[in-house]
Amino acid sequence: MTLKGILFGSACLMAMSASAHAETTLTIATVNNGDMVRMQALTDDFTSKNPDIKLQWVTLEENVLRERVTTDIATKGGQFDVLTIGTYEVPIWAKQGWLVPLDNLGADYDADDILPPIKAGLTYENKLYAAPFYGESSMIMYRKDLFDAAGLTMPESPTWDFVADAARKVTDKSKEVYGICLRGKAGWGENMAFLSATANSFGARWFDESWKPQFDQPAWKETLDFYVKMLNESGPPGASSNGFNENLALFNSGKCGMWIDATVAASFVTNPKDSSVADKVGFALAPNTGKGKNANWLWAWSLAVPAGSQKVEAAEKFIGWATSKGYTELVAAKEGWANVPPGTRKSLYANPEYTKAAPFAALTLASIESADPTKPTVDPVPYTGVQFVAIPEFQGLGTTVGQYFSAALAGSTTVDEALAQAQATATDVMTEAGYIQ
Repeated sequence: MTLKGILFGSACLMAMSASAHAETTLTIATVNNGDMVRMQALTDDFTSKNPDIKLQWVTLEENVLRERVTTDIATKGGQFDVLTIGTYEVPIWAKQGWLVPLDNLGADYDADDILPPIKAGLTYENKLYAAPFYGESSMIMYRKDLFDAAGLTMPESPTWDFVADAARKVTDKSKEVYGICLRGKAGWGENMAFLSATANSFGARWFDESWKPQFDQPAWKETLDFYVKMLNESGPPGASSNGFNENLALFNSGKCGMWIDATVAASFVTNPKDSSVADKVGFALAPNTGKGKNANWLWAWSLAVPAGSQKVEAAEKFIGWATSKGYTELVAAKEGWANVPPGTRKSLYANPEYTKAAPFAALTLASIESADPTKPTVDPVPYTGVQFVAIPEFQGLGTTVGQYFSAALAGSTTVDEALAQAQATATDVMTEAGYIQ
């Protein structure tokens, strides 16, 4: 071959290589929550800095996302390059070798700035396997105007009895105002996130120290009876179909006196663009029964890279951008400090611009810091996790139990029948998995 031919061939190869590099496409699986939707609208900032990376989004409802992502990673399907997963999955999947450790998030990423409870949940064998997009606990969001009209004063740390009484007093079904909105949609991360945290405050637990299921114990009956009765008396119609997004829509349209859910919702219920009651919202800690545990959970929606990915470098670049201090500043510039993703970094809660703009900041941080995954219950347990049990079997078991409890709320079965079903199913699962003999 002539020198000219060699040079021409080399140029073609280089052009082909550059073209291939320019066409790197990351397929990102994410949940249809407001913060993620906002992130998608801001990704021009990332692609302008990284023109060789294109982004393709798969945005799904929470239960569907979990099912799709779990199936894909367990079968090594390779559909996604970046996964949106939570505090439950990260240590379990990292132990299985299903995730890539995030070692290259950028020189200025500052992983030490991540709040310790959030970082601990995303770490396995001292390595970070997912970066938190936002962190959360749960708390009460309530209508101050409705409480004033009813002559009620919300304590900073109310009891469940106070909450149930207040819910009755502010309910006005003729005006489609319901005293309380709570998750009823079945799912281990939907109604069971709420109910597991609530059960902790009532002194219940999923398993005793020998891994024996505890749904046949009085504390679970008290929990579920209380929940079903309160929603039947003071909740909206069709509560068994409502998850996070459905209740957010109800609250923002003025139909809920109280909503107990993720602290991340605080920026949406106080944003006049989203909420018709933005200037009327107060906050309090999740309720308790005086037994030493509030009904608040601990969670982080986080971004991770599946093992075996051929696009690790590009995926880490994206994750580094989306979970950085710089992204927080981008959201603040576009949407205001109150709307930045909360619950992930110490520096955010030390920032006076944020604490001034976000009336919920102090309670969010207090709720996150008070949730203890290593001691989630009143009585000792062999598991970690506040609103979940950190074992692989929980995802399926939690969803099945959630279906039983959602049916009890809908009235298609009784509380006693739902608890008996939960006890039988949990016993079968734990026996088959070898936890109990």
